[in-house]
Amino acid sequence: MAALALFSRIGLSEQKAKETLKNEALSGLLAQAVEQAEAILGCAVDRCTGTLLYNAATRLKDQQHLAFLVKYIATKGVGSDLQLNAAVEYIKNHRLDSIDSTDFERECGIGVVVTPEQIEETVEATVNKYINNIMLERYRFNMGLLMGDVRTKLKWADGKIVKNEVDLQVLNLLGPKTEADLEKKAKTPKEKAPRSGLKDKEEGSNNDQLTLHSASVLEQLRGEAIKFHRPGECENFKTEGYVVTDNTMELLQKHLEITGGQVRTRFPPEPNGILHIGHAKAINFNFGYARANDGICFLRYDDTNPEKEEEKYFQGIREMVEWLGYTPYKITHASDYFDHLYDWAVELIKRRQAYACHQKVEEIKGHNPPPSPWRDRPVEDSLLLFQQMRKGMFAEGEVTLRMKLIMEDGKMDPVAYRIKYTAHHRTGDQWCIYPTYDYTHCLCDSIEHITHSLCTKEFQARRSSYYWLCNALDVYCPVQWEYGRLNLQYTVVSKRKIIKLVEAGAVRDWDDPRLFTLTALRRRGFPSEAINNFCAKVGVTVAQTTMAPHLLESCVRDVLNDTAPRAMAVLEPLRVTITNFPSNQPLEVSVPNFPADESRGFHVVPFSRTIYIEQADFREVMEKGYKRLTCEQPVGLRHTGYVLSVQRVIRDNDRKVTELEATCKKSESVEKPKAFIHWVSNPVTCELRLYERLFIHKCPEDSAEVPGGFLSDINPSSMQLIPAALLDVSVRAARPFDKFQFERVGYFSLDPDSTEQRLVFNRTVTLKEDPGKM
Repeated sequence: MAALALFSRIGLSEQKAKETLKNEALSGLLAQAVEQAEAILGCAVDRCTGTLLYNAATRLKDQQHLAFLVKYIATKGVGSDLQLNAAVEYIKNHRLDSIDSTDFERECGIGVVVTPEQIEETVEATVNKYINNIMLERYRFNMGLLMGDVRTKLKWADGKIVKNEVDLQVLNLLGPKTEADLEKKAKTPKEKAPRSGLKDKEEGSNNDQLTLHSASVLEQLRGEAIKFHRPGECENFKTEGYVVTDNTMELLQKHLEITGGQVRTRFPPEPNGILHIGHAKAINFNFGYARANDGICFLRYDDTNPEKEEEKYFQGIREMVEWLGYTPYKITHASDYFDHLYDWAVELIKRRQAYACHQKVEEIKGHNPPPSPWRDRPVEDSLLLFQQMRKGMFAEGEVTLRMKLIMEDGKMDPVAYRIKYTAHHRTGDQWCIYPTYDYTHCLCDSIEHITHSLCTKEFQARRSSYYWLCNALDVYCPVQWEYGRLNLQYTVVSKRKIIKLVEAGAVRDWDDPRLFTLTALRRRGFPSEAINNFCAKVGVTVAQTTMAPHLLESCVRDVLNDTAPRAMAVLEPLRVTITNFPSNQPLEVSVPNFPADESRGFHVVPFSRTIYIEQADFREVMEKGYKRLTCEQPVGLRHTGYVLSVQRVIRDNDRKVTELEATCKKSESVEKPKAFIHWVSNPVTCELRLYERLFIHKCPEDSAEVPGGFLSDINPSSMQLIPAALLDVSVRAARPFDKFQFERVGYFSLDPDSTEQRLVFNRTVTLKEDPGKM
């Protein structure tokens, strides 16, 4: 009770306080943080401080790290969510004993005061920068650009104050909204994309559509990402942390002569597994940023670990990149440069920046390994040993080549080359030594003259080695930018864990529609456009982003509502015989493919004496509020122009209703019914697979939330089979991945398991979000 009162006092709602108490680790951390803050202040904390303490405790699991931050929160040094986010990221990426208070305070904006006058002046300058476009587009202009520019110049300004000032100055410039401003912008019709995926140059209209999408990705950039350097202005050396040497400007100038100032990015996956939703963000960012700036993007396979690489992964990665609508400027492999990389390694030894080492892998693991006793061995010895490594004169693990540097996370002398007696997918047995990521990545970027090396936040600890290695060899050095990973709740994306799910029989394979690999999402029926739109909405931030699946599903509905033709499907059929059917032959009924826009065509379905309706659309006994078919209440049959009335109920020996006998009348001759229901006649029998979340908890990998491990958290109702659903005949010609909206049921996609004899449909998403899902 005391803890509940404490949490309520600092601003948590009663429900949030109770939820916090259920998590013993979090509630303990929060209570300690509040006590520490009140000891510093000598009084109770206010609600604003309490909210910051709660947010800090949920994100910093270590008590010592939290205690360090509490001092700044209590004294108002960290007084906003913006500062808290910066502080948490800083602490997570630095050892506590290595934090420089001055550097920390500078990076987190502690002590920075942004005055209203500064905000007003900066907004005014930004509005003037875009004034021509604002006057042309008026209130349809993307005000996010103004916000982004101002926040770039005034990083620690209060976002609400900035927005209010932007709104005020735009209002003063344009005046109140007119009727024209309030009109909804007409949608331009979209051409259906070819099955093989959109291409960059061959298809003009689709390419224009993607270019607009790429611009929306760019508009979503926030935080550090908006500060990207412009290679055409030699601004590499101005970016934070970039190392400048005596040769930097000369190398940059040569680089610009080769590229002409063109933006160059790359998507560098390791071909050892299937891409997942997080990779979709990386693909969109790398390809989208290049496209939005008239640049180019390489697809480069990081194939330096031959033990885990297979041809199916190379093909699968390229297929998913193209499915998302991107065509690489060039497809390359790290292995393309093995000879060049080896020569550079020899040069690195000659420059006394690398050495052959005999320490075992177990000895150099972790952040505080013992120094290598071979670090200062003669250059000639290291050269000889490295040559012998290449000739296969040592066992695996017996010798490595290490670089002489200390990385940002304190790791000392990372490995550049190791011995592996495994045939390579592309080079066969030509090599028995392979370069590591730390050695390969920056040098491949240099060779390909990449301007923006975009990588996720966990690679920030390798930024120092990235710059060090290029400069140690006197080669062009690109700029590395880190951004937060995209994660989803209720799933796992680790290759190792997906394999365990497959082995345990929880899923069928990598493309099981309950997973969030890209192949699984495609099989489930998620349109690539929806995934790209989701990535654009999430934006590119420095902080890691964990999203709820329903946000992705919302993007899917937005696309499918415009692109998936309608059909009728009955999942639990009830037979209805129309005793006064007006024809001896089935009638043909025209059904609009898109009821809201009949100009997009119709399909014809038969309407005969025998139809099938959903069991849930009939009740024998009338109940208050029930609007569908009863013995006393008729219903309309969608698209037919007829109203159905029950005459007789037929039951089996168990008294279960098995059939209805009914009559029909033209709708214009009777009172308008309270409801219209869907139906099928002469239907196609199909299998439907209905999917729910694979895991019960939001974070199945969190031991605090799921003590038994993610395999113990499988949702037993994650897939429901409907073996004999009845569908109207318009689906008969469907091909794998074709998508439909089954009226009143959901969006479905034809599964590749389908045969001519039996069609199988996956439910992509329901028609509306389930309000019970959080």
